[in-house]
Amino acid sequence: KNLFSWIQAGSFQVNLSLMFDPLSAVMALVVSGVGFIIHVYSVGYMKDDEGYTRYFTYLNLFTFSMLILVMASNLVLMFVGWEGVGLCSYLLIGFWFEKHSAANAGKKAFIVNRIGDTGFLLGILFIFIHIGSGEFTAINEAISGGAISVGLATLIAILLFVGATGKSAQIPLYVWLPDAMEGPTPVSALIHAATMVTAGVYMVCRMNLLYTLSETAAQVVALVGAITAVYAATMALTQNDIKRVLAYSTISQIGYMFIGCGVGAYAAGMFHLVTHVFFKSLLFLAAGSVMHALSGEINMKKMGGLRKYLPLTYPTFLIGAIAIAGVPFFSGFFSKDAILTKAFAQGQYSAFYYFIWGLGIMGAVLTAFYMFRLVFLTFHGEERLDPEVKKHIHESPKVMTIPLVILAFFSVVAGYIGLPVVLGEKLNFFGKFLEPVIEEAHKVHLSMQTEWMLIAIAAVVAFLGIFIAYVFYI
Repeated sequence: KNLFSWIQAGSFQVNLSLMFDPLSAVMALVVSGVGFIIHVYSVGYMKDDEGYTRYFTYLNLFTFSMLILVMASNLVLMFVGWEGVGLCSYLLIGFWFEKHSAANAGKKAFIVNRIGDTGFLLGILFIFIHIGSGEFTAINEAISGGAISVGLATLIAILLFVGATGKSAQIPLYVWLPDAMEGPTPVSALIHAATMVTAGVYMVCRMNLLYTLSETAAQVVALVGAITAVYAATMALTQNDIKRVLAYSTISQIGYMFIGCGVGAYAAGMFHLVTHVFFKSLLFLAAGSVMHALSGEINMKKMGGLRKYLPLTYPTFLIGAIAIAGVPFFSGFFSKDAILTKAFAQGQYSAFYYFIWGLGIMGAVLTAFYMFRLVFLTFHGEERLDPEVKKHIHESPKVMTIPLVILAFFSVVAGYIGLPVVLGEKLNFFGKFLEPVIEEAHKVHLSMQTEWMLIAIAAVVAFLGIFIAYVFYI
């Protein structure tokens, strides 16, 4: 929908126009739906804070900027939303600016994102020089019509991906995200689950024809995603701060989404984005509930045995952990398996993709291990609570626990919108819905036995990680 002509200078024209197709519909639903739940939770979490009204002003501006980003019909308007999200993240991470650590974390996020945005801006510039328009329809027509050479496509795609690595916290521009924990916990859920970090994945999916044209750029995306997935998982193993574990786990899971994009399984990458939104926002909000019960304590070494004190927070947190670990029949299992199956299938073209699949499997073991390390240290074992904290321990109010129950429900059922192809093509509703916008690159069909073997490996890997955590921490 073209609203009006925004910028006009000679032949250069930018329209302020919005686009609502299946891809932006999925993102808009995710941003507004989970954003609403986080708003409700925030009413209870922030009720005694002096900056209550300022907090909700920033939160709504954040959501507005993200909706502009996902519904823009051209790269310039998308960049406006992109920068709006960056500004709001700076304001929200540094919300408690009296603390030096929070003010510094906000600045760090802002500066690191500007580095990535330089690449994004250069990519947009090259598109305008060679195509003359930033409209997504015009870009796709130019690519389909052969107006862009493979070399130029590679250059533009890699520059755009530099922007995505900054926004989605991939190697080497991931350093801002663990420090973003200085903001209020609902902000962590909004930045790390529903909005900011998914922007880079959405942008790569939106420009999917460009990455399909340039195999080199797609392989760079897959490689960066796979290395980040494993590296961030190893970092999560070493943390004792409950929110920092979840921050590194976000970096790792976004890596899986980029593996999906890099191997041509854009719909699978988007599917993992959707399931991740539910279980990661659940985990962050449940972690906030634990902190609320323990008067702000975030060190797992000072917790333990909390399951009997938090009868609602514990089961919901456990559901989130099971989902992210990729245990069968929970949402994370279906989406992660879809990505890894496609990576394995692409191995028929090049052994490079088997390497990507191997890194993905390694990351999956580590994910199950560090998540259940977190569960066991926080909720199981002996109590290591401070005596003063123990006196005041309590379950969170309903305005905070009801959002947890809603997110826990979706963390279980969201996976059933994209069942494995081996059960029948028609059962992958999510892939079918996105088909008009995202065509899967290089369709490769595996034998039924191979598909079942890959599903079995994914299940075994999840249980192996949980078992190792059980041996070490129970």
